[in-house]
Amino acid sequence: MKTHPKHGFLIACGEADQPDADAATMGSKAWNLLRMASAGLRVPPAFVLGTCWTNNPDAGVEHAFASGLPALEATVGRRLGNPADPLIVSVRSGAPVSMPGMMETLLNIGLSDLTLPGFLRQTGNPRLVWDAYRRLVASYGEVVAGLPGALFEGELAKVTQGRDERSLDFSELRDLTRRFLDLYAAGAGRPFPQAPCDQLAEAVRAVFASWNADKAATYRRLNGIAADMGTAVTVQAMVFGNCGHGSGAGVGFTRNPATGEPGLWVDFLSNAQGEDVVSGRRSAHGHDALAQRLPAAWADLQNAAGALESLFGDMQDFEFTVQDGVLHLLQSRTGKRTPRAAARIALDLMDEGVIDADAARRRTDGLDEADLHTVRLIFKGRTGPAAPLAIGMCASAGIASGEIAFDGERVAARVKEGARVILVRSDAETADIGALEHAAGLLTRNGARTSHAAVVARQLGKVCVVGCDALRIDLGARRLQIGDQRFDEGEAITLDGNTGGIHAGIVRSERVPDTALLGRLQALRAGPARRSRKKGG
Repeated sequence: MKTHPKHGFLIACGEADQPDADAATMGSKAWNLLRMASAGLRVPPAFVLGTCWTNNPDAGVEHAFASGLPALEATVGRRLGNPADPLIVSVRSGAPVSMPGMMETLLNIGLSDLTLPGFLRQTGNPRLVWDAYRRLVASYGEVVAGLPGALFEGELAKVTQGRDERSLDFSELRDLTRRFLDLYAAGAGRPFPQAPCDQLAEAVRAVFASWNADKAATYRRLNGIAADMGTAVTVQAMVFGNCGHGSGAGVGFTRNPATGEPGLWVDFLSNAQGEDVVSGRRSAHGHDALAQRLPAAWADLQNAAGALESLFGDMQDFEFTVQDGVLHLLQSRTGKRTPRAAARIALDLMDEGVIDADAARRRTDGLDEADLHTVRLIFKGRTGPAAPLAIGMCASAGIASGEIAFDGERVAARVKEGARVILVRSDAETADIGALEHAAGLLTRNGARTSHAAVVARQLGKVCVVGCDALRIDLGARRLQIGDQRFDEGEAITLDGNTGGIHAGIVRSERVPDTALLGRLQALRAGPARRSRKKGG
């Protein structure tokens, strides 16, 4: 790693750590990337604009072009805007503390009519080229120009006609990109910027500005995070998960964040980019899809997960891309988890020698018996559980019953009147954090278990079931259909976050103590300190 004036940093694999870099100056995401690269993990090269530029983004942009970008170009061997061999980058946020999904990310910066032929020669993959370009136009329109995402999603739906968008061929994607360019020009009142340097400058400004977005401010309020902390911006060489079926993108936890059970907990989409998984607008598959399709990458990921836990001394939440069979790690952070999972993970890490007993005590200090329980449904008069109306993916465990609400205004109004409410949405999006704060649970048609909204729901202790294809939401009629059964807004449903089941009405539940886990915790608190191979906090 090389440092630059005013907290600018270059991250490249194998670079040695330096003492003037820390999470406060370069953000926790970039700080962790630096440590991963220094440990020899495969991390795409990047430069970082430090948190000091949050309130002076123009100075950060100036530094990017004067120092950061030239250093990245020299490291990668490609130049942004080069028509023959262009550098394509992502622009990512990263505060000193983790704020999953609360700020913005832009991928594929540097693609334009000018660089597209060179990118095609570079990759030999016309489908990738047009898929990346249409994604850039849509995301740039939403994040930088402030256009509604539904504008582009609606056009995509017209083209796919119910097909998986990954089935679109290059000619369909080329036509879709041209439609997106027209939509951008009409909505923004100006053409999409064709100069890659202009794209990068505006993307950096937009990511810095997202520190002050409503959802980011709400998250800071809920979690007691100082507003003057600011965010860093990481500009990173792109790796592409949308190269074909030997590629893909995913998000994972090194252990189950709901229960603490050991073993990778992964969502993966082949022939896709990372935003498809974390945005909450797409449903993903579990680790079986990755293991079956790309067994070598799956084996590499298992090894990388162990290395991450050893490096950081805790359960990790990580993002990755597989490009043509090769695994690349894009970020890693301490994973959000339920209280019960926190106890299991701390105790297991202690038993594995990753942390010592003192660290395990600190991590479980605020937990009591009430935190170490599961909740299960009771079906009166039945010998076994009733069949659910539908099943989604369990993103946050527990049981939640309440009346259906389709938006934040309805949630706030009904909760104020004393009602328990289930927020029902098409997508699992972090923009709903204000409503999720008050709701008892979240149910979505789309989204992955590891989407940012699901991560936040878990952190807030809300039951969350995502990716339920059986849901049909009619916002005009304020009505929900689950399979053959219809519900008006205000009618009650029950979510079983343990199984993913959705039931009609209010179903009784009971708390079941986890006596084995409680016994382990009591033994930790009663016993002497135990040394580990490494320290943890």
